[in-house]
Parts: sequence; C-alpha cells; structure tokens
Amino acid sequence: MAELVATLASTHHPFYLRATTMPPEEQIPQAPEWKRKVESYRETLSRAKPDILVMVGSDHFHQIFLDNCPQFLIGKADRYDATFWNEEREFGIPKYVLEGDMAMSRFMHQHLLDQGFDFAFSNELKIDHSIICPIITVRPDNDLPVVPIYTNIFAPPLPSPKRFYDLGRAIRKAIDDYPSGKRIAAIGTGHLSLELGGPRQFMETGPDPEFDRQAIEWLRNGDIDAILANVTHESMARSGNATHGFLNFILMLGVAGPETADYVDNLDLFHTMEAYLTWYPRTEAGERAA
Repeated sequence: MAELVATLASTHHPFYLRATTMPPEEQIPQAPEWKRKVESYRETLSRAKPDILVMVGSDHFHQIFLDNCPQFLIGKADRYDATFWNEEREFGIPKYVLEGDMAMSRFMHQHLLDQGFDFAFSNELKIDHSIICPIITVRPDNDLPVVPIYTNIFAPPLPSPKRFYDLGRAIRKAIDDYPSGKRIAAIGTGHLSLELGGPRQFMETGPDPEFDRQAIEWLRNGDIDAILANVTHESMARSGNATHGFLNFILMLGVAGPETADYVDNLDLFHTMEAYLTWYPRTEAGERAA
C-alpha cells in the first residue's frame, strides 16, 4: 500500500515570490526572514522524499463560481494548467503546468465516495494560488505529480469544522489504502485570521492576533477537541471575514491525526500571520517515521 510520509499545513501568501525576489532595496523589511523561514520549512518536505503530492486548496472564484459551487472537488487529469491572469498581474506568480496522477485521483474519488463524501470532480481543473503557493515555497522544482482537492471556504453555507476534520481522516484512509508502493505527502493551505476588503485588512498583524496564537497552539498540540469546542463559522467571522480558511488547517490535522506537530513556525507579516506546520506519521512503535 501507499505510505503517507508527511502532512504539511501552511498559509498561502501570494506575494511571497515577488516579495523575496525583487531587488533588495525594494523588499519589505521582513523579506529576508520570510525567505529563511520558508527555506527551512521546505526541508520538512524534502526529507520525506515523496513521490506524489495530494494538495488541498480552495479556488478564489477563478474557476468555481456561485452558479455551481461544490463543497468538495477533486481534480482528475493528467496535467493541470495553473495561474490566472490577475495572479500574474497582481502577485507576479508565473504560469505553471503541474503533472497529474490520474490513477490516484480516480482511486481517491471512488474511495471518498465510499466513505460518504460526495465529491464533485473536474477533468479540466485549472489551479490557482492556493495550490501554486506551496509549490513555490516547498517544491519549487515542480517535479512531482499532484492530486488536487478543492474545498469551499468562501461561499456559505459552508461545511462544519467537524466535517472538514472528518474529511481529513477520510483522505488519510484513502491514501493508506491506495494499492501502490508510492510515498505520499499531503499538503494543504488556508488562513489564520484574515480580513479582505474590510476595516481590519491593513493592520500590523492579522485582525485577531489572539486567535492566531491560539490556533497555532491547538495545531501544535494536535488538539482537535479544543478546536471543535471553540471554532465555529460565527467565531471565525468575528476574527476576520476570510478566517474561514482555517477550515483547511482543520482538514490537514485530520490527515495527520490528532498528533503533536513535528515542525511549527510562524511570522507576523503586516495584515496576516504566516504559519508553517509539518507532521510525520508514527510507526507502530509510536516513533516518528521521518
């Protein structure tokens, strides 16, 4: 069977590439530290030596609109074009082509259906920065096939935090049951507290620094009970109008299992806190596999 070798959960800041590659005299003060932190985080994936990346993100109304908005969707294609025009224009993200793994996509789609998750699918999915950002940060060579999964974190009504966690557990089971000798890494991105277009967008920190600190501690400790007891759609809205991206962090904790994280880092970056977490699976003896 396939082996899950690492689970990564991070924020996806679309300005990272431009902010860290422009001339030094034009960079923001945090750019050198930001680049160091990302390069350190990248090593947590490299050391796991994956063969395939199962990648969880959310479309920012680039391809999925209110006329037909699935809660969960899986890509089923041999290749995926990536990066939309506004992402090139505003963020400086170049166009990408990602290799797909059709066999694993088909297997996971059926397996998730069998577990009670009625996924939509797309044979012509185009990828936006929620998945391209982690390619840039943790796999810049773009040399591995991907299985992309999109979640709805933007258009209410949204699935519950518990549903996101349960989906993470179902994705883990699908990976574990995949009849292959491949090494799989699961990578997902979302947000901590975040305000877009609102009065708290341009603070020196994220709109709710207390939530940010608490969320990182919950994830660090694998404390899903505390998350489900404290995080609701209403509480996330109070922390910032785009904080529902934290649902993808909850999903990734489901993939990892309620375990303490092996790697945790963060960076205050004006209007948002960046967060970087990695979990390695435990062996039957209770030791970390990586």
